[in-house]
Amino acid sequence: MEWRSLVILFSLSLSPVASLGQFSNQSAPSASSGSSSASSVQAQPGQVNSGTYQGSIVKRAPVPGVLPLSLDEAIRMGLQYNLGLVLSGVNAGSAGAQRLQQLQALLPTVSAYAKESDQQVNLRAEGLNIPGFPAVIGPYAYTDIRGTVQWSLLNVSSMRNYLASKHNFEGSKLSVEDAKDMVVLTVGNAYLLCIADASRVQSAQAQVNTSKVSLDQAAANHQAGTAPLLDELRARVDYQTQQQTLISAQNQYEKDKIALARTIGLPLEQSYELTDQAPFQALDNLDPNAAVQQGLAHRRDLQALQQQVESAKASRSAATAERYPTVSFSGDYGLIGPELGHSNGTFDAVGTATVPLYEEAKLRGDAQNAQAQLEQKQAQLNDLRGQISADVRDSILDIQAAAKQVAVSRSNVELATEALSEAQQRYAAGVADNLAVSQAQASMAQADDQYVSSLYQHNVAKLSLARALGIAQTNYKDYVGGK
Repeated sequence: MEWRSLVILFSLSLSPVASLGQFSNQSAPSASSGSSSASSVQAQPGQVNSGTYQGSIVKRAPVPGVLPLSLDEAIRMGLQYNLGLVLSGVNAGSAGAQRLQQLQALLPTVSAYAKESDQQVNLRAEGLNIPGFPAVIGPYAYTDIRGTVQWSLLNVSSMRNYLASKHNFEGSKLSVEDAKDMVVLTVGNAYLLCIADASRVQSAQAQVNTSKVSLDQAAANHQAGTAPLLDELRARVDYQTQQQTLISAQNQYEKDKIALARTIGLPLEQSYELTDQAPFQALDNLDPNAAVQQGLAHRRDLQALQQQVESAKASRSAATAERYPTVSFSGDYGLIGPELGHSNGTFDAVGTATVPLYEEAKLRGDAQNAQAQLEQKQAQLNDLRGQISADVRDSILDIQAAAKQVAVSRSNVELATEALSEAQQRYAAGVADNLAVSQAQASMAQADDQYVSSLYQHNVAKLSLARALGIAQTNYKDYVGGK
């Protein structure tokens, strides 16, 4: 056939709900009459690795000078820029897109097109040689403007897949709320660590100053001939040791400030200082059993997993429904003719009922796969309930132990301070060498470090309890002390 054609094809989608892309390798279901069911909803919203909560997106420029940063402001910035929360929101959007894809399988798909064609046909090339009949027909042209509709009227599997996608979407929204608690825990821990670092720097500086006094005293005594060179050398070693401790503490403080800035989206070029402190604030009268029940009632990750279990149940039901008949409709209506002004209306309406007769391997495979997904989610749900109970009980034990450590370390600081004062007085009076002073200074430094560590552990344990109860975002101030 010899022919030449010029086709101008315009496709205009008039679907009530447009497809928003793909999610986790699941393609949008077809609404054609030959489709027996929509694609099964097996994929769950993507999991956010806990390490991503250490990162953030930076969207603000540095400001001149030193920025004052409170714990409230740090958490507010974390809830806005933390990478873990951002990715959780992206996953929720993907789950919403999958829900729309599954919904489209239940709705009619309407489209329209316009076609302009010009053809010429060689009948001899087609094997037609009719005496008295032209060998070549054409050229001839026609115009076709048409609208089409496809609609799956009855598809139980598609309806249940849509229910599964709805549960997935609800679960993803709950995961976003759980991610906010994780952000509060991560940012709060980073802020408290910086507070502890700042306290260590102050303690180390105080130890340097004390060692310098002892060194000056030992050097003066040695020059006066009332103390041996050993006392001066010992004091100098102590002084330089405390200088090394101070350098290390300052370095760790600056590194942890960088880590805090990374969690809240603060530019690393920005200089800032912490404005809050975390003094000891006891948290008594904790009932582990009541706290566990509170955690089970408020934890958003548990509620999200419950939604995933419901989704898996709907997917299992959808796999069973693949055996059911489906009913679909397709049709079109349009104008066709040699030109638009000389055209006639034509239409086509087709109703189709489809019954799967023999695809047993696929049907059984889909059902077994969906059942495995359901059992997996049920096992994870059962485990998470136990994990919440363990998290709550562990946090309470940590709070109680840290509170005792705070009391003991505070007493140690008082005793070490008194011992250092006594040793310094004895050395100044000349009744002892400075060995006792050196030992007292080491004990003082150790007691200060233990006190700072116990305060940090106590506050982090309280913040962890708020997270374990699922109320970190709204009630963290009740668990971490004020300024």
